[in-house]
Amino acid sequence: MTKPTVAIVGRPNVGKSTIFNRIVGERISIVEDVAGVTRDRIYSSADWLTHEFNVIDTGGIDIGDEPFLEQIRLQAEIAIDEADVIIFLVNGREGVTDADEQVAKILYKTKKPVVLAVNKIDNPDMRDMIYDFYSLGFGDPYPISGSHGIGLGDLLDAVAAHFKTGEEEIEDDVIRFSLIGRPNVGKSSLVNALLGEERAIVSNVAGTTTDAVDTAYEFEGQKYKIIDTAGMRKKGKVYENVEKYSVLRALKAIDRSDVVLIVLNGEEGIREQDKRIAGYAEEAGKGVLIVVNKWDAVEKDDKTMNQFTTSIRENFQFLDYAPIAFVSAKTKQRVKSLFDSIQMISENHALRIQSSVLNEVIEDAVARNPAPTDKGRRLRLYYTTQVAVKPPTFVVFVNDPELMHFSYERFLQNRLREAFGFEGTPIRIITRARS
Repeated sequence: MTKPTVAIVGRPNVGKSTIFNRIVGERISIVEDVAGVTRDRIYSSADWLTHEFNVIDTGGIDIGDEPFLEQIRLQAEIAIDEADVIIFLVNGREGVTDADEQVAKILYKTKKPVVLAVNKIDNPDMRDMIYDFYSLGFGDPYPISGSHGIGLGDLLDAVAAHFKTGEEEIEDDVIRFSLIGRPNVGKSSLVNALLGEERAIVSNVAGTTTDAVDTAYEFEGQKYKIIDTAGMRKKGKVYENVEKYSVLRALKAIDRSDVVLIVLNGEEGIREQDKRIAGYAEEAGKGVLIVVNKWDAVEKDDKTMNQFTTSIRENFQFLDYAPIAFVSAKTKQRVKSLFDSIQMISENHALRIQSSVLNEVIEDAVARNPAPTDKGRRLRLYYTTQVAVKPPTFVVFVNDPELMHFSYERFLQNRLREAFGFEGTPIRIITRARS
């Protein structure tokens, strides 16, 4: 099921970034007591009780004459359009301002649920400040304090009450995959080559595709759903609002995929942003296939492919399990072979190992390479079981989880790959103390 999205909107300097950081549990947005410091939307995942959701931190909406305020207003409108639930944040210490009323007018136009939060209510004596905000017309205001974390539980309860509870219909026999990458690496051309027809708009202008488009397709008896995403451009170089909007759409597409194709431009080589984009897929635990497109345009000899492969492995060390394919959407060279790789990765991503076989492999691994000692204490592995798929996730019961060094966890992952393959999919290992 696709995670719901919550947008935090409001005029500048009401504490949106502070609330955002509180909800996601880390300092992602820049927090500064200067109006308008957040000029870009920030995206992150969060959870509350049994709910997982995405959060957007918007720039403020204002009616002032400063040049960036119109852009911030547009960003917020895009976030409002994309959100499933909206937190309308106001400053309790300043009362209702003209700018708050302007934000309210924008929110009146949306059919999305709006939860009004009054920030900077730092102690119970200040609760009387919330009553003026009933005039905004969004029901009961929720008093909160971003700096002290007060009232956020009640606020998130109100937000989560608006999440849809119906499960998205999933077809078990359909493999869903998306294509992600920087603008103009040839994602749309690659989709057309896969489909054998011109369904996606193709242009040499970076950022032509501005939405995620699902396409059903069947190849050699296997059903697929292809999600073509807009290119994700480096945040510091993204100024068009539609492109910022497309980043969230791309992240949602990853969330809905079984396998993610990370598309690189063979002509341009690897860029820092390619690694950042690949990180989204790895963090989401998706199956990954690295696709080097435009290979026909690369001047090469008998060493070029090996050299490019080596460069990929050096730059994407966190994706050492991902296969690499060199293709040309223009000439359709090796394009159809991608389906075989996608199917293989999808099967590995959903692979479940019998507990008895799994424990034999782990016991053999420990016999070959005993766990190291730490201050005279040795890690002991008692039992291993697989608790989830997509990605394959294993719980290892031990005498003390703190004795599990990341290097030994890595050794166990490699041993599982040697025994069972798992090509193209991440493996998660969770260490638990035996009760």
